[in-house]
Amino acid sequence: MVHKRMRVPAAFAAGLLAAGALTLLGASPAVNASAECADTHGHQDSAARGRPGSTGHDRNEISDAQAAQMNADLRAKVAKAAGQRGDLAAPAAGGTINVVFHVVQNTSGTGALSDATIAKQIQVLNQGFAGVEAPGVAANTGFKFVLQQTKRYTNSTWFNGGADTAGTERKMKTATRVGTAATLNVWSVDIDGFGFATFPNWYAGDPKMDGVVIDYATVPGGSEVNFNLGKTLTHETGHWMGLWHTFQGGCTATNDEVADTPAQSSSSSGCPQGRDSCSLSGVDPIHNYMDYSYDSCYNQFTPGQNTRMQNAWTAYRSGK
Repeated sequence: MVHKRMRVPAAFAAGLLAAGALTLLGASPAVNASAECADTHGHQDSAARGRPGSTGHDRNEISDAQAAQMNADLRAKVAKAAGQRGDLAAPAAGGTINVVFHVVQNTSGTGALSDATIAKQIQVLNQGFAGVEAPGVAANTGFKFVLQQTKRYTNSTWFNGGADTAGTERKMKTATRVGTAATLNVWSVDIDGFGFATFPNWYAGDPKMDGVVIDYATVPGGSEVNFNLGKTLTHETGHWMGLWHTFQGGCTATNDEVADTPAQSSSSSGCPQGRDSCSLSGVDPIHNYMDYSYDSCYNQFTPGQNTRMQNAWTAYRSGK
């Protein structure tokens, strides 16, 4: 689902091996039959979060075939690593992730973010991955994000919707991205959606495109009403770490390939308490960072999502 101004999950990414990995990943992939890879901008290499009420394709929708390929690849990597180690239940360990924040503004200065705002954004990201917003319910992933560098650019072409076009996005990222597969590069610009991210398993084939793009108005204190607590970056980083949207796959038993996120037929809007869009067990996970709820409604990743991120981190990012 696309909302103009989106937040979306990246498909499969990085992670350390965790208990239950093969059970989690072993189910056959289930993706909504209507899901398509292409979006309104023609991109096929990123996940996105859209603006409520918009139409078009979500940059992070994937086909059944793509889901099957991603699942098979991660499952194989998990099994291989477990076999080399001699067990299937390595504890989730998390780790430190360096962040390079690329602040882009236009020639009028629109888009400039203060160091204090960036620090607050990193704080929000860490709170989400530490599970502090829903103690006893949300997973503490063990991942800690550390701001390594802030880079600033004045470029109206990049800022004013340029990242919404494949060619300009590639020019911007190729000229500025730094680090390895384990370095989270974040670009803040003015885009059609709230944000988009690349999947971890794509890094090896196109490393310069790896990272997360967010709309500058979604940072803490930004101007994007209901989406200005900084949680777009949490959502998009979930993609970058290997998670799908909670509504991926729709009303199916395997839906987003995470056992403890109840199936939902479509993305949520606002904070619809008690929403239950599927006949399967459980109400819709409206508080999950990988839905499309308001920032104020978000408060958790689940233990199952943590397992998936740990596995993807090990398979695609750690040490790569």
